[in-house]
Amino acid sequence: MSNNFQIPDENTKNYGVLLNKTDDLQIIELPVPKPAQGEVQLQVKACGICGSDIHLWKYGEIGIFPVTKPQLLGHEAAGVVTAVGEGVTNLKVGDRVAIEAGIPCSNCSQCMAGRYHLCPDVVFKSTPPYDGLLSKYCTHPARWVHKMPDNVSYEQGALLEPLSVAISALERCGVTFGRSLLITGAGPIGLLTLAVAKATGVSPIIITDVQPSRLEYAKQMGADYTYQVDPKKPDTEVAREIRALTKNNEGAEYTLECTGIESSFRAAIMATRDAGVCCLVGVGKNDQSLPVNNFAMREVDIKGLFRYHHTYPRAISLMASGKLDVDHLITHKFDLMEAINAFKTAADYSTGAIKVQITTN
Repeated sequence: MSNNFQIPDENTKNYGVLLNKTDDLQIIELPVPKPAQGEVQLQVKACGICGSDIHLWKYGEIGIFPVTKPQLLGHEAAGVVTAVGEGVTNLKVGDRVAIEAGIPCSNCSQCMAGRYHLCPDVVFKSTPPYDGLLSKYCTHPARWVHKMPDNVSYEQGALLEPLSVAISALERCGVTFGRSLLITGAGPIGLLTLAVAKATGVSPIIITDVQPSRLEYAKQMGADYTYQVDPKKPDTEVAREIRALTKNNEGAEYTLECTGIESSFRAAIMATRDAGVCCLVGVGKNDQSLPVNNFAMREVDIKGLFRYHHTYPRAISLMASGKLDVDHLITHKFDLMEAINAFKTAADYSTGAIKVQITTN
C-alpha cells in the first residue's frame, strides 16, 4: 500500500480546523509541533468527522462538555510517523498508525483496574477543552498509537475509532451469537454496530431510523428487519410496533440506543424484552424522562457506555481480516483545505453522507 508522506522541515506549513466558537469554523495555520519525550510526530492522513464534532460546532457542547475556548476538532484519525521523541523505541519514521484519541493518566484506580476510558484525568482529543487531531501534523504519546498492517488503509484506520465504539457497545450489553438485537439509529455508529454484530453471528437484528435511505442502507448491510420511526407517533406505539417484529412480540433481548434522543431511548427501553438489556450509546440531553416502572418491573437492565478500552488491537485485526466490509460507509472525502465544506456536507442529511473524512497529502 502507498505510504507517501512528507517529513516536515522549517518551510513546512501546518494547517488545522479550529472551532473558534459556536457555528464558527476556521482553517488556520499552526506551528509544526515537535514530539516531546515519549511522543511521536504524525502526519494525519485521514480524519473522520464525528457527530460530536458537528454537535460541538453547531451547539457549542457535547453531553457534559461545553466549549470554553477555541479548539481544534477531530478524533477519528490515522497517519504516519514523521519523527519520534526521546525514549520512543517501538515506533519509527514511516510507520503507519491509527491514533487512539484518549490519553489516560495510567495511575488512578480506574486505569489500574483496566478501565482507562473512565480515568477522571483522561485527555481525549477534541473533547473540550482539549485540541483535536484535525491538522496536517500533530504529536501524540507513542503509547496510544497503534501500528497498522499494510492491508489496512489510512481511511480504514480512521474508521477504527467509531468501530471501537461499536465493539464496546456490543460487549457492554453482552449480546452474543444467536441472540436478538435492536439498534436504534442507523447513523455511522449504528451501522458499524450492525456490521460487527453480523460478523459475530448476532441474529436477528432490527435497526430503526427516521430516514428511509439509511434504513435501505442498513438492509443492504444485512439487517434482518428495519423500522422507520415516525416522530409524531407516541413512543409507546413505536415500541409496540418494534416488538411486533420480534418472536411472540416479546421484544429484543438486547438493545443499543445509538441516537441519544429521549423519545428513542424511551422506545428502546419499552421494546426490550423482559429481563433484557438496554444500553445507551448515543449522547443526548443531560436530563431525560425515562419509563422507570416499565424497566424496573420487567427487570430490564439499563446500562451506559462511555467510549471504549482495549479495542484498537482487536479492531485492527478485524479490519485486516477482510471479514468486515465497512469501506462503503465512507461516502465523502475532502482535502484538509476543504474542511469547511466537509463539515457542511456531514451536517446535511440531504447529501446522503454517512461518514465524511478529511485527508492530507
